[in-house]
Amino acid sequence: MVKADFEKGTLEKIYQGAYVDNCTVSSKGDKVAILERYTYGDGSLKLWAQDADQVQHLFGVPMTEREVGEKVELNGIHEVQFLPGEQGLLFLTSLYEDTFGLGVIEFEKGAEVKPVEIQGTRHQGLGELSKLGYLREDQYLLTYNIDGCSWIYEGKLDTHAGQMTLEQVICGENDMVEGVVQSCRYDGKSDSYAIAFSSAVSPSQIYTVEGEDRKEIRVHTRERILGVPNEHFSQGEDASYESFDGLRISARLYLPQDELDFEPPFPLIYYVHGGPHSQEKPDFTWFSMPLIQFMTLSGFAVFVPNVRGSTGYGMAYTKLVDRDWGGDDRLDHVHAIKVLSKDPRIDTQRAGVVGRSYGGYMSLILAGWHPELWKAAVDMFGPYDLMTFLERIPPTWVPYYKIALGDLEVEEDRAFLQERSPRTKLHQLACPMLVIQGKNDPRVVERESSDLVEELRSQGKRIEYLMFENEGHDVLKFENRVRCYNTIRDFFVEHL
Repeated sequence: MVKADFEKGTLEKIYQGAYVDNCTVSSKGDKVAILERYTYGDGSLKLWAQDADQVQHLFGVPMTEREVGEKVELNGIHEVQFLPGEQGLLFLTSLYEDTFGLGVIEFEKGAEVKPVEIQGTRHQGLGELSKLGYLREDQYLLTYNIDGCSWIYEGKLDTHAGQMTLEQVICGENDMVEGVVQSCRYDGKSDSYAIAFSSAVSPSQIYTVEGEDRKEIRVHTRERILGVPNEHFSQGEDASYESFDGLRISARLYLPQDELDFEPPFPLIYYVHGGPHSQEKPDFTWFSMPLIQFMTLSGFAVFVPNVRGSTGYGMAYTKLVDRDWGGDDRLDHVHAIKVLSKDPRIDTQRAGVVGRSYGGYMSLILAGWHPELWKAAVDMFGPYDLMTFLERIPPTWVPYYKIALGDLEVEEDRAFLQERSPRTKLHQLACPMLVIQGKNDPRVVERESSDLVEELRSQGKRIEYLMFENEGHDVLKFENRVRCYNTIRDFFVEHL
């Protein structure tokens, strides 16, 4: 990290480290809060100050100071902001609440983290505190992710009392409901907000929120999908369920609208999100939601679960998948099929599975471990062999995966990685499979998918391969995305 002086044309090195996740600069530019992150929820916090001889370590155990195999307490520190007067830091942490709360460090009182109580929330449902922003003086902006939907509050901080009082709802119970905020910007001069907001049935629209009571809400755009009446899109419904061990799994079910004249029971598309530390949300700007809607427009029911390992439901829930890829997360999916089989609107005998990245991995796992469940499967750049996957990832990713998945240098871990690799049981594949890959993918390299295609074709399996020469670990270019969506839809129409 360097500090640039544009007037003098100089660069000053202030910190160097392999694990820097982000930094927060004070308004005067004389202090920088540096956050290092090693895996989800595991990190340390440091402070650079212009008048100090060296960077000060504030909290957490740096990776470079740990003994081999040392266990440390997860702190979940992120979204770091300076306190008014810049004599301390305010941030989100899981030290006191699994679904994240506020913590504060006051520099004059040492590096002790103290909790900050939050009062005045008005939302209901399951979720977590996800973002923190500084507004002015003692005012902050807090964002909650509640079952995938955004709630934003203005809050007033009382540092001495250790309390944050939420005073106004900016998003969540007005015109912006049941959707996701992509961006929120506050303008101090006009005391107003500009917000980009999307939902399951609407592309991102630009809103402004004004007035002392924040009741003046205006929408400035009319983005829509040309040629498709809005009432043909599926809003989705809550389809949360209890898994095999009683754990609540948040999920949504999207069904074809009545206006489309499809007759139930509908064939099922089972959609698995990536990550695994990620979350599927009602957000039309994300890759999956247009695909989900495209499938419902074609007569399919689409089930979208956030199984254990997903973000958005607390630290403990997210960490359940670490070093257990293809374990209890797989069983969550299998149990979901049992639950869905009782819904008369869905035909689980005509089911296909699809996923991207880790979701591609899970699609391969489900197709190999449970071939009786599927009539078709789609893998989008999912790891085929976990050992070759780890050998091929960028070097900067290695420390994370050693902790979160397994260490290739440890014999016990290698045995586990082999056991949980799709390659181990995909000889049991009993349905046609479509594999989609980007040629320039740095995370799951093209060789992972081509290995899969070559080996399964040699076994007589029916495998289709769509490889984009000009894509990486996603399908971003418009013409490619159109081809990708159509290929997936046509594949499921043919086989379901």
